[in-house]
Amino acid sequence: MTQIEAFNRALFLHINGGDGTPAWLIQAAIGIADNLIYLIPLLLVGLWLWGDHARRSVAIKACLVALLGVAANQAIGALWSHPRPFMIGLGHAWMPHAADSSFPSDHMTVFAGVGLTLLFDGAAEWAILVLLAGVSVAWARVFLGVHFPLDMAGAVVVAALAYVTVTPLWRKTGGPMTNLAERLYRKGLAFIP
Repeated sequence: MTQIEAFNRALFLHINGGDGTPAWLIQAAIGIADNLIYLIPLLLVGLWLWGDHARRSVAIKACLVALLGVAANQAIGALWSHPRPFMIGLGHAWMPHAADSSFPSDHMTVFAGVGLTLLFDGAAEWAILVLLAGVSVAWARVFLGVHFPLDMAGAVVVAALAYVTVTPLWRKTGGPMTNLAERLYRKGLAFIP
């Protein structure tokens, strides 16, 4: 076992809920781990529906960054499968999860991708909320035994790389893409009675 893996496991055991963990804390962590992700589409739809052209543009870009990050995660998982803690009998698993690759976390990649896009593209007030929610989801998923801490750190790196990849392309195509999306949106609304 490498030093990094030993550190990852030791940090996991420090965060993971133990035998004496109160049921209310486990239930609260499950709620955070499973349900906060639904705030992301609600936020992006809200930015689209009540935002101006700039907010709509950042919402589309945030979607693209998150999608690219999750696609990269799938490729990483296919090339290098890292077992989840419960797959190797480490710690306690407080919620069911598929026995697939843990690295990097898709949940954290979405939160970090959307949060970084909002932060660097003019919606810092929303970015802070998204990133704080992401940190709480990261804690919950490690606490519940379905991820290692470095799965979360890796997700932030993947999200940052996705942001860096999308941004130069977005500078060239973001305006026309947003204009097209707005036109399609208006045409779609014209058919609603």
